Amino acid sequence: MKKLALYPVEKIDELTSPEAYEDISILSSAVNIFTDFKKVAPLVIESNASAVEVESLMQKSHVRLKLVVNHKNEFVGLISFESLHNQEILKRVAEGHQREQLKVTDFMIAKDLLKAIDYDDLTYARIGDVIETLKSAGQQHCLVLDRKNHAIRGVLSANDIARRLKLAVDVSTPNSFAAIFDVISKVQQPAVLNTLQPHF
Repeated sequence: MKKLALYPVEKIDELTSPEAYEDISILSSAVNIFTDFKKVAPLVIESNASAVEVESLMQKSHVRLKLVVNHKNEFVGLISFESLHNQEILKRVAEGHQREQLKVTDFMIAKDLLKAIDYDDLTYARIGDVIETLKSAGQQHCLVLDRKNHAIRGVLSANDIARRLKLAVDVSTPNSFAAIFDVISKVQQPAVLNTLQPHF
């Protein structure tokens, strides 16, 4: 064995990320821009958790989306930071609800209201196909299904796509796929985009 040289770190202030070394465009494989739960553990929250506490937790950790599970750890819906924003909570309080008694389930999107793309379809799609497919839905996020194994495989985020494509969009604020599409249509040449069929 041999000793490796140790170097000072004091003048280094940049962090390497995969995005820095990838040349991503709307013609790139859609697999490049989805969060794969086989590689990254999903962020989950229990359905009976306090909405006020979860809103504070998501704000502090800069998390925009969590998957909601019940006491059996079964997927029941999605909760976004925007839907838990203090103003949304105040609306419920104005309606007569007790702030401390509000739960995540009062603000989440139940799974029976969600649309998703199948993973097998995603492997054949381009990023532009995904944006085109989801722009009309006006959503910020979209689930990816593994229908063969009857499971949620991952999630697509409009803000993540904007960041990876290095678009002139403020990713510190929520963006819909429609907003991303509008920016792309202004800065890139029109491309022939196939339309995927979302599954319910």
